[in-house]
Amino acid sequence: MDIKLIAVDLDGTLLNSKKELTARTKRALELAAEKGVYIVPSTGRTFGGIPEEIRSLPFVKYGICINGGNVWDKAADKALCKAEIPFDRAEEIFDFIERYGVMYDCYVNGWGKTDRKYFEHLEDHVDDPHVRKLIQATRVPVDNFRENLRETRQDIQKIILFYRDLEEHARVLKELPELLPDVNVSAALACNIELNHKNASKGIALKYLCEYLGFGLENAMACGDGGNDKEMIDAAGFAVVMENGTDQLKEMADFITKSNDEDGVAYAIEKFVLNQ
Repeated sequence: MDIKLIAVDLDGTLLNSKKELTARTKRALELAAEKGVYIVPSTGRTFGGIPEEIRSLPFVKYGICINGGNVWDKAADKALCKAEIPFDRAEEIFDFIERYGVMYDCYVNGWGKTDRKYFEHLEDHVDDPHVRKLIQATRVPVDNFRENLRETRQDIQKIILFYRDLEEHARVLKELPELLPDVNVSAALACNIELNHKNASKGIALKYLCEYLGFGLENAMACGDGGNDKEMIDAAGFAVVMENGTDQLKEMADFITKSNDEDGVAYAIEKFVLNQ
C-alpha cells in the first residue's frame, strides 16, 4: 500500500470528544510526515478555524476546508480552488431555512458569522458544551446578521443549521437534498446540518489536491466519521472509518478503526502507514 497523503477529518475523528489532539495521535502524524506523507486536515471549518496546535504543525501544508469549499495552501495563504454559494442564491436559501425556526449562521470570507441574538444564548440552541465552545471560537457575532451580510454581498462559503431536537434534525436532513437540489447537504455533527455549493465536497477537493501534488486517489488514505466525510471516504484509495462513525460510512470502509476517544486515527496510521 503506497500511501502518500492522509486526509483526516477533525471533529469525531482526529480530535477526541473533548476536541483534543492526544500525544499518541500527534506522534503518529509526525512519524507519517517523516516518511514523506502529506497530512491534510479535512474539515467543515475554515483553515483559520482549525485549532492552532494542528494548523501550526510544520508538516501541515494544505487543508481541505469548509467541507471541500476550498483547498487551502498554508504557505501561500490562499485557496488553490474554491466553490462558494453566490450571494443572491444564499439570500434565497436563508429565506427558505428561516421557516424551520432554528439557529443558523454561515461562513464568509474565511470566518464564521452569527447573529448576536444566537451567540449570546447558545445554550438555548445547542446542548453540547463542546460544540458551543467551538461556535464561540469560530464565529464573530454581529447585529442583524442578514443586513450585515448585505453590506458586502460576498459569496457564502457554508450555511449551518443547529438543532436541539434530534428527531427533527434527522427529518430535515433527509428532506433538504430534495428541497435544495443545487446544494450539497451534509452533517458534521449530530446536531447540525451544513449547506455548501453543489461542487463543494471533501471528495472533489481530495481529488483536486492529489492531482495538484502529482499522484492519484489510489495513494490517498481518508479518515472520517460523519456525513460530510462520505464523498471523501468514497473517493480515497483506502478508507478508514472510526468506530464512532455512522453506519452508512462504516459500510463504505476498507478498515474500521478504534473510536476517536481511543486514538483511532493513530491506530490506523501505525498499522497501515508505519507498519508497526
